Amino acid sequence: MSLWIEDYALIGNTQSAALVGKDGSIDWFCAPRFDSPAFFAALLGESEHGRWQLRPETPEFRVERRYRPDSLVLETRFLSDSGSATVVDFMPLPSGEERSDLIRVVRGDQGTVTMSMELILRFGYGATVPWVHRLKGGEGLHAIAGPDAVHFRSPVPIRNVEFRTIASFDVSAGEMLPFVLTWNYSHRPQPEAIEPLAALEATDSWWRGWCRCETIENPWREAIGRSLITLKALTYSPTGGIVAAATTSLPEQLGGVRNWDYRYCWVRDASYTIYALVISGYLEEARAWREWLLRAAAGRPDQLQIMYGLAGERRLEESELDWLPGYKGARPVRVGNAAYKQRQLDTTGEILDAFHVARKYRLEVDGDAWRVQQTLLEYLESNWSGTDEGIWEVRGGQRHFTHSKVMAWVAFDRAVKAVERSGLEGPVERWRKLRSEIHEEVCRRGFDPVRNAFVQYYGAPALDSALLLIPMVGFLPATDPRVIGTVEAVRRELSVNGFLLRYSPDTGVDGLPEGEGTFLSCTFWLADCLSMMGRRGEAREVFERLLAVRNDVGLLAEEYDPRTGHQLGNFPQAFSHVMLINTAHNLGPAWHPVSVAAAQ
Repeated sequence: MSLWIEDYALIGNTQSAALVGKDGSIDWFCAPRFDSPAFFAALLGESEHGRWQLRPETPEFRVERRYRPDSLVLETRFLSDSGSATVVDFMPLPSGEERSDLIRVVRGDQGTVTMSMELILRFGYGATVPWVHRLKGGEGLHAIAGPDAVHFRSPVPIRNVEFRTIASFDVSAGEMLPFVLTWNYSHRPQPEAIEPLAALEATDSWWRGWCRCETIENPWREAIGRSLITLKALTYSPTGGIVAAATTSLPEQLGGVRNWDYRYCWVRDASYTIYALVISGYLEEARAWREWLLRAAAGRPDQLQIMYGLAGERRLEESELDWLPGYKGARPVRVGNAAYKQRQLDTTGEILDAFHVARKYRLEVDGDAWRVQQTLLEYLESNWSGTDEGIWEVRGGQRHFTHSKVMAWVAFDRAVKAVERSGLEGPVERWRKLRSEIHEEVCRRGFDPVRNAFVQYYGAPALDSALLLIPMVGFLPATDPRVIGTVEAVRRELSVNGFLLRYSPDTGVDGLPEGEGTFLSCTFWLADCLSMMGRRGEAREVFERLLAVRNDVGLLAEEYDPRTGHQLGNFPQAFSHVMLINTAHNLGPAWHPVSVAAAQ
C-alpha cells in the first residue's frame, strides 16, 4: 500500500522524475520522459506493480531525510539499534545519450546496519513482467520488454525470487555502496557504465550552481529556493515545457474518481510561471518557457488548446488502466487527459498576459510572437461572448464563467498596452472598445449586488476562488468595494480551516461526485489579495499557514485536506510552487505585484 502523498520526495534529471518514499521505496519512475509509461508504478497500486526499495532489514528504525542544500540530491537516513545508514538518491543530468540513470548510494554512518533490497521491474505501468538475465560477471542484471531495456548494477550479491530481485547486506561506518539502474531503448546498444560516486558529486554541484538562491533577499529564501528547484526539476529541458506535476491519478479525494493525468503543460500557468522565474533571476528558463508557449500556440486559433504535451503534442487521448487498483483505492487510474479538447476562453488571455510579462522583462525577441497574438485576438473578438468549460475544466457543461470573461478582457487589455507602451501595431481603437464592452458586461452580469460579490458564472448563486484574480490581473483595483465584497464572500463561504476550496462542491457544476480538498493555489491568491488590500498582517498569516503544509522536504501537492492533515492531488504540483514563489516575493521586503500589469 502506498504511503501518504506527503511522504514522498522528488528526484529528477529535467527530462523524467521519480518519487522516493520515507520507507526507502521508489514507487514511481517514468523514463525517458515525464509522460512515458512507468516501470515503477507501486504508487498507484501494490509492490507487485513495480518498485525499488532499500531499507534496514529490521522493522524497527527511525527515518530522517533532507535534500542537500540548494540541490535535488536526496538523503534518507535510517537509524536503528545497531547503527545508522543513509541512502542517497539522485538522477544525473542528461549526457546527450538516450538514457536515464537512477542512482542510489548506501552510506554507512555509524555502527553496522543490515540492509535489504527489493527490485521489482514492471514495464507499462505495472502490466508487463520483463525478460531478465544476469550481466556478465554476475554484478547485475538486464531486463527487456518491447521498447524498454533496464540495466541494473549492484555491488552486493543479488538473487531472483518469484520475479523479484532481492539482496541482504551489511554496511558499516565509512562504507559507500552504489547501486545503478539505467534505462535505454531496447534496440540500442547497452550504455556504458556510469561512475556513480563521480556522478553524485557532479549532480550535486550542478544543482548548487544552478540554484544561486543565496542572492534572493527574502525572509522565505529557503522556501523560494526549494520551489525554484522543483520547477526546474519539472522542466522538460529539450523543449522548455514545464509539466504540471510528475504524476498521474493521485486523487483529489481519497477513494474518489477525481484522478487526472498532470504530466502535461498547461497554457494557463504561463504568465505566472514566467513572472516567478524572472523575478527570481532565471531569465533563461523564463525565455525557454515563453518560446515553448509560442510554438504550442502557433496554428489556427480555433484549434488552440488549454494544454499540450512536453514538446507541444496536441493529442492527449485519455484512457484507463484497469489493472491498477489506484492510489489507496482511488479509481479509475487515468493516462492522457480529455480536457485537452475543452473550450476555455481564458486561454487567450493567459497567453497575451504571458507575452505582456515577457515584453516587460525584455524576453520577447521572436518576430512571429506578435503575429501569433494578433491572430488569437482576431478569433477571440467573435468568440469571447460564448460559453466554455472554464478554468477548472468542468465536465458538467459549458457556461458563461465570469473568470473566463475577465481573462478575455485581459487579452484585449494586454493588446492595447502592447500598442501604447511597446510600439507594436494593431487596431488599438477596436481593442479598446472590446475591452470596455467586456468590462461592462462582466460588472453587470457577473456581479450579484445583493451578495456584493462576483459569482462563478452569469446568474449563478455560487462563488469561485478564481474570482480572486480580478484585482491581480488589473480588472478592478483591490480597494474597489466589489472586490472587497468578493474576497470576503469567498473567504467566508469557501474556507475550510483557513484554506480555500475552488468552488462549492455541491453545485454540480463539474459533473462529478462531490468531494475534494482545498486548493493551495487559491489560498495563495487569498494572501495576495489581502496584501493588495493593505492587510499585510493577515496576508502573512495565510502564507505562513500554507508554508506549514509543505512536507518535510518542502514539497506541495495540488490540494490539502485540513481535516486529516494530508496532501491530495498530483505531486509535486508546479502551480502550487509557482504561487508560493510569487506570494513570497509579494510579501517580502520589496513589494512585487503577482501580475506585472496589476501594478499599472
